[in-house]
Amino acid sequence: MLVWERPEPSNRPVPAPLSRERIVRAAIKLADADGLDAVSLRKVATALDVRPMRLYGYIASKEELLDLMVDAAHAEIRPVGDGWREVLHSLAEATRHTAHEHEWLADLLGGRPQLGPHALASGEAVMAGLGDDVDVDAVMPVVSAVNAYVIGAVRREIAERRAERATGMDEKRWQASLGPYLERTFATGRFPALATVVRDAAHLDADHTFRIGLDFLLDGIGARISR
Repeated sequence: MLVWERPEPSNRPVPAPLSRERIVRAAIKLADADGLDAVSLRKVATALDVRPMRLYGYIASKEELLDLMVDAAHAEIRPVGDGWREVLHSLAEATRHTAHEHEWLADLLGGRPQLGPHALASGEAVMAGLGDDVDVDAVMPVVSAVNAYVIGAVRREIAERRAERATGMDEKRWQASLGPYLERTFATGRFPALATVVRDAAHLDADHTFRIGLDFLLDGIGARISR
């Protein structure tokens, strides 16, 4: 029986009452502060001031705990909108925002579909929002394309955040440090197309880059489903 369906142990008089919700909240707090490496059943038990064995009555493994954490994060992803484009745009923005709030989520998104109640509710909102605008056979490829774009984008953005924290250099300082090298390299004439883009194209921030890329994707989806 999956963890979402398995009953919790009966309440009993104990110094520190537990529930899956309390355990998951404690795990998310640890992960938000110090990443997934800070999450283990032992560390969560310490944060809750209980013995680790007490957690096993609620959660069988760290894998189940991670599943519950991801599903809890999906409670913050509630796509809304009028029509397929607004719904998919809302899905993308909500997922990105949630991943920025919980950086560890970017490491766990993707792979097999999440089947917890919050993830299913999010999926239901998307499917209902697409309605009759998208053919039933195209629904999953369309949603998968948007999810793949968002996951790739947020992983890149969060990797940049982590690099900045690790090196103490933000993107502009990092680019400035590489400027002389690029100038020397481009002066060889071996990379003319790349040199033109680097020198002449607009340098957009992460928000603009994400939204322009999303618009390109949604434009393509719109052209395909309107055939």
